[in-house]
Amino acid sequence: MSEMWSSEYRAHKGDVGLHVWRKRIGAPNAGQADKPLLFLVHGSSFSGRSGFDLQVPGKPGYSMMEAFAEWGFDVWLMDHEGYGRSDWGEGAFAYVKEGVDDLKAAMEVIETATGHAKVSMYGGSSGALRAACFAAACPENVDRLALAAMVYTGQGSPTLAKRAEKLDEWRSSNKRAVDHAFFASIFNRDKPGTAEDEVAVALADSEAALCTHVPTGTYINMCAHLPLVEPEDVKCPTLLVRSEHDGIATDADVMEFWARLPNKDKQFTQMDGQSHAAALGLNRWRFWHVLKTFFAMPPRCDV
Repeated sequence: MSEMWSSEYRAHKGDVGLHVWRKRIGAPNAGQADKPLLFLVHGSSFSGRSGFDLQVPGKPGYSMMEAFAEWGFDVWLMDHEGYGRSDWGEGAFAYVKEGVDDLKAAMEVIETATGHAKVSMYGGSSGALRAACFAAACPENVDRLALAAMVYTGQGSPTLAKRAEKLDEWRSSNKRAVDHAFFASIFNRDKPGTAEDEVAVALADSEAALCTHVPTGTYINMCAHLPLVEPEDVKCPTLLVRSEHDGIATDADVMEFWARLPNKDKQFTQMDGQSHAAALGLNRWRFWHVLKTFFAMPPRCDV
Protein backbone atom coordinates (compact mmCIF):
# COMPACT_ATOMS: atom_id res chain seq x y z
CA MET A 1 0.00 0.00 0.00
CA SER A 2 1.18 3.53 -0.75
CA GLU A 3 2.07 5.77 2.17
CA MET A 4 -0.13 8.42 3.72
CA TRP A 5 0.25 11.68 1.80
CA SER A 6 -0.66 15.12 3.13
CA SER A 7 -0.58 18.69 1.95
CA GLU A 8 -1.39 22.15 3.31
CA TYR A 9 -3.24 24.80 1.30
CA ARG A 10 -4.38 28.37 1.89
CA ALA A 11 -7.88 29.56 1.05
CA HIS A 12 -8.79 33.25 1.07
CA LYS A 13 -11.97 34.94 2.27
CA GLY A 14 -11.18 38.52 1.38
CA ASP A 15 -8.14 39.42 3.45
CA VAL A 16 -8.59 36.45 5.80
CA GLY A 17 -6.34 33.47 5.10
CA LEU A 18 -7.80 30.07 5.94
CA HIS A 19 -5.85 26.88 6.59
CA VAL A 20 -6.89 23.86 4.50
CA TRP A 21 -5.43 20.40 5.13
CA ARG A 22 -5.61 17.26 2.98
CA LYS A 23 -4.73 13.59 3.54
CA ARG A 24 -4.98 10.56 1.30
CA ILE A 25 -3.14 7.38 0.42
CA GLY A 26 -0.67 8.15 -2.34
CA ALA A 27 0.15 11.45 -3.99
CA PRO A 28 -2.58 12.83 -6.28
CA ASN A 29 -2.41 13.61 -9.95
CA ALA A 30 -2.68 17.37 -10.24
CA GLY A 31 -6.12 18.52 -11.28
CA GLN A 32 -7.64 15.03 -11.12
CA ALA A 33 -9.97 13.42 -8.58
CA ASP A 34 -9.19 9.70 -8.54
CA LYS A 35 -10.81 9.08 -5.16
CA PRO A 36 -14.12 10.19 -3.61
CA LEU A 37 -13.75 13.58 -1.91
CA LEU A 38 -14.68 13.94 1.76
CA PHE A 39 -14.72 17.25 3.63
CA LEU A 40 -14.80 17.38 7.47
CA VAL A 41 -16.25 20.44 9.25
CA HIS A 42 -15.24 21.18 12.85
CA GLY A 43 -17.29 22.63 15.68
CA SER A 44 -17.12 25.49 18.17
CA SER A 45 -14.20 24.76 20.43
CA PHE A 46 -11.21 23.37 18.57
CA SER A 47 -9.68 23.43 15.11
CA GLY A 48 -10.09 20.95 12.30
CA ARG A 49 -6.71 19.29 12.51
CA SER A 50 -6.90 18.82 16.26
CA GLY A 51 -10.37 17.35 15.99
CA PHE A 52 -10.00 15.18 12.89
CA ASP A 53 -6.27 14.45 12.63
CA LEU A 54 -5.39 14.09 16.31
CA GLN A 55 -2.25 12.17 17.21
CA VAL A 56 -2.51 10.73 20.73
CA PRO A 57 0.89 9.63 22.12
CA GLY A 58 0.95 5.88 22.64
CA LYS A 59 -2.59 5.44 21.31
CA PRO A 60 -2.84 5.18 17.51
CA GLY A 61 -6.11 5.26 15.63
CA TYR A 62 -7.55 8.64 16.59
CA SER A 63 -7.15 10.39 13.24
CA MET A 64 -10.49 10.32 11.43
CA MET A 65 -8.69 11.70 8.39
CA GLU A 66 -6.29 8.78 8.25
CA ALA A 67 -9.04 6.21 8.81
CA PHE A 68 -11.05 7.51 5.87
CA ALA A 69 -7.93 7.90 3.74
CA GLU A 70 -7.18 4.23 4.32
CA TRP A 71 -10.76 3.46 3.28
CA GLY A 72 -10.08 5.10 -0.05
CA PHE A 73 -11.20 8.71 0.42
CA ASP A 74 -9.39 11.92 -0.45
CA VAL A 75 -9.99 13.75 2.85
CA TRP A 76 -10.04 17.51 3.36
CA LEU A 77 -10.68 19.87 6.25
CA MET A 78 -10.20 23.49 7.16
CA ASP A 79 -9.71 25.62 10.24
CA HIS A 80 -12.53 28.15 10.20
CA GLU A 81 -11.78 31.82 10.78
CA GLY A 82 -10.43 32.38 14.28
CA TYR A 83 -9.41 28.75 14.80
CA GLY A 84 -6.12 26.89 14.64
CA ARG A 85 -3.88 27.93 11.77
CA SER A 86 -6.37 30.30 10.13
CA ASP A 87 -6.43 34.09 10.41
CA TRP A 88 -8.88 35.97 12.59
CA GLY A 89 -10.19 39.25 11.24
CA GLU A 90 -10.33 42.15 13.67
CA GLY A 91 -13.51 41.93 15.74
CA ALA A 92 -14.92 38.92 13.84
CA PHE A 93 -17.24 36.64 15.82
CA ALA A 94 -17.10 33.79 13.26
CA TYR A 95 -20.82 33.07 13.29
CA VAL A 96 -22.12 29.85 11.77
CA LYS A 97 -23.27 31.45 8.52
CA GLU A 98 -19.91 33.20 8.14
CA GLY A 99 -18.54 29.67 8.15
CA VAL A 100 -20.46 29.12 4.92
CA ASP A 101 -18.22 31.73 3.29
CA ASP A 102 -15.19 29.90 4.71
CA LEU A 103 -16.40 26.68 3.06
CA LYS A 104 -16.99 28.45 -0.24
CA ALA A 105 -13.37 29.60 -0.17
CA ALA A 106 -12.18 26.07 0.62
CA MET A 107 -14.21 24.65 -2.26
CA GLU A 108 -12.32 26.90 -4.66
CA VAL A 109 -9.08 25.33 -3.44
CA ILE A 110 -10.49 21.82 -3.84
CA GLU A 111 -11.73 22.50 -7.36
CA THR A 112 -8.32 23.87 -8.38
CA ALA A 113 -6.50 20.87 -6.89
CA THR A 114 -8.84 18.11 -8.09
CA GLY A 115 -10.90 19.49 -10.95
CA HIS A 116 -14.07 18.73 -9.00
CA ALA A 117 -16.22 20.88 -6.74
CA LYS A 118 -18.64 18.34 -5.27
CA VAL A 119 -17.81 16.55 -2.03
CA SER A 120 -19.33 14.39 0.62
CA MET A 121 -19.41 16.45 3.80
CA TYR A 122 -19.46 15.65 7.52
CA GLY A 123 -20.03 18.17 10.31
CA GLY A 124 -20.24 17.75 14.07
CA SER A 125 -21.94 20.06 16.60
CA SER A 126 -21.78 23.64 15.28
CA GLY A 127 -19.88 22.07 12.39
CA ALA A 128 -23.11 20.21 11.61
CA LEU A 129 -24.87 23.57 11.43
CA ARG A 130 -22.13 25.01 9.21
CA ALA A 131 -22.30 21.97 6.93
CA ALA A 132 -26.11 21.99 6.74
CA CYS A 133 -26.18 25.74 6.01
CA PHE A 134 -23.55 25.24 3.31
CA ALA A 135 -25.46 22.34 1.74
CA ALA A 136 -28.59 24.52 1.67
CA ALA A 137 -26.76 27.51 0.18
CA CYS A 138 -24.54 25.59 -2.27
CA PRO A 139 -26.31 22.36 -3.25
CA GLU A 140 -24.06 22.04 -6.29
CA ASN A 141 -21.10 21.40 -3.96
CA VAL A 142 -22.48 18.67 -1.67
CA ASP A 143 -23.14 15.13 -2.83
CA ARG A 144 -23.94 13.48 0.51
CA LEU A 145 -24.16 15.09 3.95
CA ALA A 146 -23.63 13.54 7.40
CA LEU A 147 -24.44 15.45 10.58
CA ALA A 148 -23.69 14.51 14.19
CA ALA A 149 -24.22 16.27 17.52
CA MET A 150 -26.81 18.27 15.58
CA VAL A 151 -29.32 20.71 17.07
CA TYR A 152 -32.31 22.17 15.25
CA THR A 153 -34.43 24.46 17.46
CA GLY A 154 -32.55 23.85 20.72
CA GLN A 155 -35.80 23.37 22.60
CA GLY A 156 -35.21 21.27 25.72
CA SER A 157 -31.41 21.19 25.37
CA PRO A 158 -29.76 21.12 28.83
CA THR A 159 -26.37 22.03 27.39
CA LEU A 160 -27.68 25.13 25.63
CA ALA A 161 -29.77 26.15 28.64
CA LYS A 162 -26.64 26.05 30.80
CA ARG A 163 -24.57 27.84 28.16
CA ALA A 164 -27.19 30.58 27.79
CA GLU A 165 -26.49 31.64 31.36
CA LYS A 166 -23.35 33.27 29.93
CA LEU A 167 -25.01 34.71 26.83
CA ASP A 168 -24.35 38.32 27.85
CA GLU A 169 -20.68 37.42 28.34
CA TRP A 170 -20.46 35.78 24.90
CA ARG A 171 -22.11 38.80 23.28
CA SER A 172 -19.73 41.24 24.98
CA SER A 173 -16.60 39.84 23.31
CA ASN A 174 -15.70 37.90 20.20
CA LYS A 175 -13.10 35.90 22.16
CA ARG A 176 -13.73 32.91 24.44
CA ALA A 177 -10.88 31.54 26.54
CA VAL A 178 -9.98 27.84 26.21
CA ASP A 179 -7.55 25.83 28.32
CA HIS A 180 -6.75 22.27 29.37
CA ALA A 181 -9.62 22.15 31.88
CA PHE A 182 -12.09 23.27 29.24
CA PHE A 183 -11.06 20.57 26.78
CA ALA A 184 -11.42 17.91 29.46
CA SER A 185 -14.93 19.18 30.18
CA ILE A 186 -16.01 18.50 26.58
CA PHE A 187 -15.44 14.78 27.03
CA ASN A 188 -16.92 14.57 30.53
CA ARG A 189 -19.92 16.89 30.14
CA ASP A 190 -22.54 14.34 29.13
CA LYS A 191 -21.18 10.96 30.22
CA PRO A 192 -17.74 10.50 31.81
CA GLY A 193 -16.00 7.38 30.59
CA THR A 194 -17.05 7.58 26.94
CA ALA A 195 -13.58 8.85 25.97
CA GLU A 196 -10.05 8.19 27.18
CA ASP A 197 -8.50 10.81 29.42
CA GLU A 198 -5.40 10.89 27.24
CA VAL A 199 -7.48 12.20 24.33
CA ALA A 200 -8.44 15.37 26.17
CA VAL A 201 -4.79 15.92 27.10
CA ALA A 202 -3.59 15.39 23.53
CA LEU A 203 -6.30 17.70 22.19
CA ALA A 204 -5.46 20.39 24.74
CA ASP A 205 -1.75 20.11 23.95
CA SER A 206 -2.47 20.40 20.22
CA GLU A 207 -4.66 23.49 20.61
CA ALA A 208 -2.52 25.18 23.27
CA ALA A 209 0.28 25.42 20.72
CA LEU A 210 -2.05 27.40 18.45
CA CYS A 211 -4.32 29.57 20.57
CA THR A 212 -5.67 30.56 23.96
CA HIS A 213 -9.05 31.82 22.66
CA VAL A 214 -11.66 30.85 20.07
CA PRO A 215 -14.54 32.89 18.62
CA THR A 216 -17.85 33.23 20.48
CA GLY A 217 -20.05 33.43 17.39
CA THR A 218 -21.24 29.83 17.29
CA TYR A 219 -22.12 29.87 21.00
CA ILE A 220 -24.23 33.00 20.47
CA ASN A 221 -25.92 31.41 17.45
CA MET A 222 -26.77 28.21 19.30
CA CYS A 223 -28.06 29.98 22.40
CA ALA A 224 -30.03 32.81 20.79
CA HIS A 225 -30.57 32.35 17.05
CA LEU A 226 -31.81 28.80 16.42
CA PRO A 227 -32.97 27.52 14.05
CA LEU A 228 -30.23 28.50 11.62
CA VAL A 229 -31.29 26.21 8.79
CA GLU A 230 -34.59 24.61 7.84
CA PRO A 231 -34.53 20.94 6.83
CA GLU A 232 -36.56 21.61 3.70
CA ASP A 233 -33.63 23.64 2.36
CA VAL A 234 -31.22 20.70 2.57
CA LYS A 235 -31.85 18.81 -0.67
CA CYS A 236 -29.04 16.24 -0.76
CA PRO A 237 -29.00 12.73 0.77
CA THR A 238 -28.47 13.20 4.49
CA LEU A 239 -27.49 11.09 7.50
CA LEU A 240 -28.12 12.21 11.07
CA VAL A 241 -26.22 10.42 13.85
CA ARG A 242 -27.46 10.90 17.40
CA SER A 243 -25.29 9.81 20.34
CA GLU A 244 -26.88 8.20 23.38
CA HIS A 245 -25.41 10.84 25.70
CA ASP A 246 -25.58 14.33 24.19
CA GLY A 247 -27.25 17.28 25.86
CA ILE A 248 -26.82 19.60 22.86
CA ALA A 249 -30.30 18.57 21.69
CA THR A 250 -33.20 16.25 22.50
CA ASP A 251 -34.09 13.20 20.45
CA ALA A 252 -37.36 14.87 19.45
CA ASP A 253 -35.61 18.01 18.19
CA VAL A 254 -33.18 16.11 15.98
CA MET A 255 -35.79 13.67 14.72
CA GLU A 256 -38.06 16.53 13.68
CA PHE A 257 -35.25 17.90 11.53
CA TRP A 258 -34.66 14.47 9.97
CA ALA A 259 -38.35 13.79 9.35
CA ARG A 260 -38.72 17.02 7.37
CA LEU A 261 -35.69 16.48 5.10
CA PRO A 262 -37.11 16.35 1.57
CA ASN A 263 -34.71 13.81 0.01
CA LYS A 264 -35.93 10.26 0.62
CA ASP A 265 -32.33 9.04 0.55
CA LYS A 266 -31.88 9.79 4.25
CA GLN A 267 -30.89 7.89 7.35
CA PHE A 268 -31.15 8.39 11.10
CA THR A 269 -28.83 6.40 13.34
CA GLN A 270 -28.87 6.43 17.12
CA MET A 271 -25.75 4.99 18.74
CA ASP A 272 -25.17 3.84 22.29
CA GLY A 273 -21.92 4.22 24.20
CA GLN A 274 -21.19 7.65 22.73
CA SER A 275 -21.43 11.26 23.83
CA HIS A 276 -21.10 14.66 22.15
CA ALA A 277 -17.54 14.25 20.82
CA ALA A 278 -18.24 10.89 19.17
CA ALA A 279 -15.43 11.19 16.63
CA LEU A 280 -12.87 11.03 19.46
CA GLY A 281 -14.69 8.63 21.79
CA LEU A 282 -14.00 5.05 22.80
CA ASN A 283 -16.49 3.89 20.18
CA ARG A 284 -15.22 6.13 17.39
CA TRP A 285 -14.62 3.19 15.04
CA ARG A 286 -18.31 2.27 15.22
CA PHE A 287 -19.21 5.90 14.58
CA TRP A 288 -16.82 6.16 11.64
CA HIS A 289 -18.19 2.90 10.23
CA VAL A 290 -21.70 4.36 10.09
CA LEU A 291 -20.39 7.41 8.22
CA LYS A 292 -18.29 5.32 5.84
CA THR A 293 -21.25 3.10 4.94
CA PHE A 294 -23.39 6.14 4.17
CA PHE A 295 -20.73 7.88 2.10
CA ALA A 296 -19.95 4.68 0.16
CA MET A 297 -23.58 4.07 -0.84
CA PRO A 298 -23.72 2.99 -4.49
CA PRO A 299 -25.68 5.33 -6.77
CA ARG A 300 -29.33 4.46 -7.31
CA CYS A 301 -30.66 3.14 -10.58
CA ASP A 302 -33.55 5.05 -12.11
CA VAL A 303 -36.85 3.18 -11.98
